[in-house]
Amino acid sequence: MTTSRTNLAAVVGLTVGHTTIEDHGTGCTVVLGPETGMRAAACLRGRATGTRELDVMDPRHLVERIDAILFTGGSALGLGAADGVMRWLRERGRGLQVGDRGTIPIVPAAVIFDLGNAGKPVGWPGAADAYRACDSATADFAEGRVGVGRGATCGKAAGLEKMVPAGIGSWAAQFGDIVVSALVVVNAVGDVRDARGEIIAGKVDSLRYLAEGGAPLGDPARMNRNTTLAVIATNADVDRVQLQALAQAGSDALARRISPYGTLFDGDVIFAVSTATAKPKSPLQVEAIAALVVPAAVERAVGGGGRHG
Repeated sequence: MTTSRTNLAAVVGLTVGHTTIEDHGTGCTVVLGPETGMRAAACLRGRATGTRELDVMDPRHLVERIDAILFTGGSALGLGAADGVMRWLRERGRGLQVGDRGTIPIVPAAVIFDLGNAGKPVGWPGAADAYRACDSATADFAEGRVGVGRGATCGKAAGLEKMVPAGIGSWAAQFGDIVVSALVVVNAVGDVRDARGEIIAGKVDSLRYLAEGGAPLGDPARMNRNTTLAVIATNADVDRVQLQALAQAGSDALARRISPYGTLFDGDVIFAVSTATAKPKSPLQVEAIAALVVPAAVERAVGGGGRHG
């Protein structure tokens, strides 16, 4: 089995859809799993998270599979957009079957704070926007300043006047039968660096600025426009405990490109999902591939690795 794709949809069965709301400089992005759902787990590394249905990502939770993941702008105001994903899935009979009462789609969601980041009137995605994102989901999706990436920025440690545009990026790799892919939206306090440690998105050395005692975000009243969200997907047959470890490994990979990462003012959440169709040599094989693709997805999110779609 060989995949020619180099985005999240390199894992067969996954598609991605965006709705971009230009009037408010925001948007949402949905990751749809296969009709049978996907195993999932998560890792919370930021300390200012905004989430919905994240309890189902615990390996001890009764529900074994999820149907989709929603990333949305608008901070907590945008979480209601997940209702649109649930409606879209339920109309198609997808979700947890509950006897003769139909299905309950399982849709974890996470937000970025982008209110006003794009210099537009404040607004946020709603259920109708997320429904449209589901309708548009495809394996050949766009990257950059689209969907949830529309209002994403980074390099804000020294003040919002220093921030630069960011966005959403994706990358994938295959070794033997094992495919691992990543989708990352960068809306970080910190700057983004390449493999040599050079800043590729940001106007100042954020880590040094903070180490020298600089005021976070330059203004204590404006410490709320941040978060990096990621989905790591694989076809490897790993259980939910191993997926939780994969999410943690993905978080480590994010920290190699975003500096600083997982701060008090970031709401970073990393999801890991599996379609469980191929046997890996070991769970460490999957984590190692993730360590290769996640940094590439980060660079693509800020324009450092080209765009497609």
